[in-house]
Amino acid sequence: MLTKIKCSKCGADNTFSLSDPMYVGPFKCYKCHTTFKITMEHNVLKSCEPLDPQELAKMEEIQAMKDKFRRGGA
Repeated sequence: MLTKIKCSKCGADNTFSLSDPMYVGPFKCYKCHTTFKITMEHNVLKSCEPLDPQELAKMEEIQAMKDKFRRGGA
């Protein structure tokens, strides 16, 4: 399902597609490339906050650890 997200920085209309109706994670505007932390529940945008590079790196590190754990780790 496609969800429309309006960038709070540049006003661009973005679309975001998920297979899972629940999502918390990064989202990048296609036009201005600002990264946001978004929360979606039942394919509805609940929150959208700017994300600084350090926070993004931390989120990516946590996701990599989760992925490694799901694969059985090494």
